[in-house]
Amino acid sequence: MTRFDFSGQTVLVTGGAQGIGRGIVEQFAASAAQVLIADLRQAEAEALASTLQQRGQRAHALGVDLAEPAAVEALVAGIDRQFGRLDVIVHNAGYFPLTDFACITPAILERTLAVNLGALFWLTQAALPLFERQGGGCVLVTSSVTGPRVAYPGLTHYAASKAGVNGFIRSAALELAPRGIRVNGVEPGMIRTPAMDNLGDAELSSRIAGRVPLGRLGEPADIAGAMLFLASDVASYITGQTIVVDGGATLPETTIQLDGAA
Repeated sequence: MTRFDFSGQTVLVTGGAQGIGRGIVEQFAASAAQVLIADLRQAEAEALASTLQQRGQRAHALGVDLAEPAAVEALVAGIDRQFGRLDVIVHNAGYFPLTDFACITPAILERTLAVNLGALFWLTQAALPLFERQGGGCVLVTSSVTGPRVAYPGLTHYAASKAGVNGFIRSAALELAPRGIRVNGVEPGMIRTPAMDNLGDAELSSRIAGRVPLGRLGEPADIAGAMLFLASDVASYITGQTIVVDGGATLPETTIQLDGAA
């Protein structure tokens, strides 16, 4: 694995207490970044920060409900006061209760859009003064193949939010490029995390893995590796883009051709 060095940089990871977020936090911390773990599950974030600190790495837990714009603004203001800089934002937090289309309520839709898309706006907007003071910055987003490329029953609200995320990435990248701010994202496919429980039991997970051309579900480290690349100087000429990390799952025109392949 390519080793990146984020010494002297402060990286904020939302939804960093478990799953994909935890994988991202662990890899940035192992690459010498100071990592701020922002999560609604503050106790889990604090436990992860403690584990990383015991390894000699720099990590801090921050409790926040990203559905509230005022809380997002306060989060970034607190980071500025306590840490004095912010180099990379990774907006990984997501909300996606599996819900039949006919049963989606205003509350479900509003929270889905607020956490997945709205918080991305307010985080980026709040960070602008810090980025400009430092001469630039990097905004990364955990998007999804669901919405921009494929569909999954029961996730129409989530798919709509992620399609919006990809639109944000392109438009914000164009508008913020003159300020030295890059905006990119990663589109995960099926990743082995606790969130997979939303989609069904272990048997379903095994069947899904059998339909992935690379023959397995993804791991949080697979997404983290792409995030570190996009945050690094190696990707300094990349903005407004997403990287699909799905083991080739979105490649087949039809899954019929995969029957018996696993």
